[in-house]
Amino acid sequence: MLKQALLFVTLVGSLGVSAHASSDQWIEVRSSHFTVVTNSNEKQARLVIGQFERMRWMFQTLFPKADVDPAAPIVVVGAKNGKTFQAMEPAAYLAKGQIQLAGYFMNGQDKNYVLLRLDAEQEHPFATVYHEYTHLQFANDHDWMPLWLNEGLAEFMQNTEFRNKDVFLGEASVDDLLYLRQNRIIPLQVLFTVDSKSPYYHEEQKGSIFYAESWALTHFLFVTDKQKGTDRVGDYMRALVRRQDPVTAAQTAFGDLRVLQKQLEEYIGASSYKQFVLSSAAAIVDESAFKVRALTQNEADAVRADLLAGVGRKQEAKDLLDAILKADPNNAQAHETMGSLELRDGDRDAARKWYEEAVKLNSQNFLTYYFFASLSLSQGGTDGNKDIEQSLHTSIQLNPRFFPSYETLASLLMSQEKFREAKTVLEDSLKVKLKPSEVAVAKQRLNSIQQIQDARTEAASAQARQPEMNAISTVVDVVSQPKHPVESPNGPKHWAEGVIHNVQCSYPAEIEFQIEGTSKTVTVYGSNYSKLDVTAIGFTPTGSLNPCEGLQGMKARVRYAESSDKTVAGQVIAIELRK
Repeated sequence: MLKQALLFVTLVGSLGVSAHASSDQWIEVRSSHFTVVTNSNEKQARLVIGQFERMRWMFQTLFPKADVDPAAPIVVVGAKNGKTFQAMEPAAYLAKGQIQLAGYFMNGQDKNYVLLRLDAEQEHPFATVYHEYTHLQFANDHDWMPLWLNEGLAEFMQNTEFRNKDVFLGEASVDDLLYLRQNRIIPLQVLFTVDSKSPYYHEEQKGSIFYAESWALTHFLFVTDKQKGTDRVGDYMRALVRRQDPVTAAQTAFGDLRVLQKQLEEYIGASSYKQFVLSSAAAIVDESAFKVRALTQNEADAVRADLLAGVGRKQEAKDLLDAILKADPNNAQAHETMGSLELRDGDRDAARKWYEEAVKLNSQNFLTYYFFASLSLSQGGTDGNKDIEQSLHTSIQLNPRFFPSYETLASLLMSQEKFREAKTVLEDSLKVKLKPSEVAVAKQRLNSIQQIQDARTEAASAQARQPEMNAISTVVDVVSQPKHPVESPNGPKHWAEGVIHNVQCSYPAEIEFQIEGTSKTVTVYGSNYSKLDVTAIGFTPTGSLNPCEGLQGMKARVRYAESSDKTVAGQVIAIELRK
């Protein structure tokens, strides 16, 4: 998120800014790695997409081992003015006294949105582009990276300037320095603990200090690390990855925080500041390869509705979607967004129907096929349903880096005892760029399949060699049977709320765990963990969620049905994970 540096822009109204269709002509420009959708002109759209390509080149040059391209596509929505921007930004920022934004980044499962205000007047015209792109690069680190460092890095990178064959990084922010010199800075122990709910992140006056100080501390640490040959920022980040709290990690990496704060205050009052120069050939961007097309009003409104749904303006999104579907019933993206809204509201049956319609309309969104398949499975879709299996294959085809599709497809095939096919699916997943946690899950599942195959081969061989070994075969068959009855969850329904413990998975795909609440502990099971309906409320899980490993220790609200097996409370229907 990027604060608006100038205060001359006034808010238009409050929460009632209309999101309905306008008469603007919207266009789409595509490059190899980005899509820009804007109601401005083609020239400005080309400039924006060119700057994103140059920033991508720079990150790739600075961090050659890093994966600069996220699994989900990047869509930049360029608002030509404040009115258009305010019609799509999060409603919380429209209230009086809130920070005025020039850009906003939203990380989603199926796409990454960058909302830009193209008429924001700043010393560096592409500061917003660079700022939001930096957020995109660190999007997968939000679960451990504190807000001050995330925003400090983005502020540090936003003044990047490309000149001929050199790139200049970390130019000092005059506005931030002047503001910090005129106001008392935030104590570092407070700065390190600011989160997205803090007034330091929303209120105009406190937020301005937070942004400015985050930039100043980041700049100071980078410069002094370079001068002294140290890597305190790296030490701090590594401690955070190990889940140390931000204050303890800072004390370990930076030393006495009172000394650091004094050094920072002296640095803010200095008369000169260093910047970094990246000497390399200028980024090669083939602008002739950009693809430009005019969007229909319904196509543009579908993009805006999807963004509105993502930032939490649900009713405005629904109103816009209703208008789109009335005018264009075959708009696939509108069906997709309707599905996502229903899923967030907990109406999984309605969500599945919307996703099913989007699939029939030849959706190009990998997540649509994944959700149609997973919701169909969780709601009793038969294991042999070819539509479900084909949807998972299509999801993988559209986005080979989305691991949950591989995992769900492999589980489906294993439940049908198609172990060879399941093994091929998981092996294919290891051929693409996955997160380390996803690689570990894939390897674990492959190992499980191999163990099953080895056990069956050994049992068959023993039976062929010795008639008396038939008993071993019987034992294997008995062990392989599910521990709990496989039956439809038609019994009385209940909710259990607490922390999940003692997660146990067994052949072929059975899961059992306990929900430890304040008054009692409930034991439940599921006959097929690939069919578990798991949703996250109030947060986005990082990477794919393997129920056998990822549920342990999570806070959750679990819906279950009583079963014929009275050794447990019942059979799981749905799991709502809580932060």
